[in-house]
Amino acid sequence: MIQAENIEKKYGSFTAVEDISLSIGRGEIVGLLGPNGAGKTTIMKIFTGYHFPTKGKALINNYDVYSDSLKVKKSIGYLPEMAPLYKDLTVYEYLQFICDVRKITKEKRKTEIERVVAECGLEQVIHRPIDKISKGYRQRTGLAQAIIHSPEILILDEPTTGLDPNQIIEIRKLIKKLGEHKTVILSTHILQEVDAVCNKVLIINRGKIVARGTAEEIRREMQGDFRYFITLKAHDGSEIKSAIEKIDAVNEILLFETKDNGLFNIKLSVKNDILDGEELFDWAVSNNFKILSMIPEKVSLEDIFIKLTKEGDEK
Repeated sequence: MIQAENIEKKYGSFTAVEDISLSIGRGEIVGLLGPNGAGKTTIMKIFTGYHFPTKGKALINNYDVYSDSLKVKKSIGYLPEMAPLYKDLTVYEYLQFICDVRKITKEKRKTEIERVVAECGLEQVIHRPIDKISKGYRQRTGLAQAIIHSPEILILDEPTTGLDPNQIIEIRKLIKKLGEHKTVILSTHILQEVDAVCNKVLIINRGKIVARGTAEEIRREMQGDFRYFITLKAHDGSEIKSAIEKIDAVNEILLFETKDNGLFNIKLSVKNDILDGEELFDWAVSNNFKILSMIPEKVSLEDIFIKLTKEGDEK
């Protein structure tokens, strides 16, 4: 459905996107996750035919975004970060206008408007001016215009920016529902968005893909992707550190905190879960340490995001 082969986009001497290759199949909801300025919007503008790549090839439904840009635009529904709304129109008048733009026949127009109004939950505001409805309803109206021509592919740029928590939940539910029968690619810098909506993730930094896969796959690929928070009782903290250094599977000590009465709080980062909880328990017993608590903690997507984007900034 969506393919990119070594695409690059330059604005003068500035490289916004560099050597991006990806493939997104039918029925997938894929999140482009990255900090502001990472290149997410540029990638989406290339997929919509709004910008053309400086190098490489991008295909939408097997149509080239450069040579078949009109066919590409017919295949997609696009919601930019700022929804393209005419606020002096009512929601119904605006959707009629979009039908004109999309060349939907008058015979089908009423049916299509009724369909998107129901799908996007716009019944209560359909005859109200757009400038008199909430931002959540405006975003729903933007989604309605993106799907009114029944595209197979949806491209959504920061679809929940500026919404309150309740509105964000509503829009995410709507995107997941739409993703049941469409291919969806959305950009975001909100980590919770990816976990809540997407079944695949592409982490973008400085115009490059630095990680890809499901959130769980990315976690597994990251070195030190499992952590244990342990409270030990022992006589001497130096003995604990010395014993920990002898465990080959331990990546690093993230926290070593001395408490009262011989208690020590330790957080360990473990390489790919090589060292499991039972082995840690046996290690403590063999060194005459008492484990009072041991809590496993997987590395969050936020930890991975910070690590990958920070590494990119340091290069």
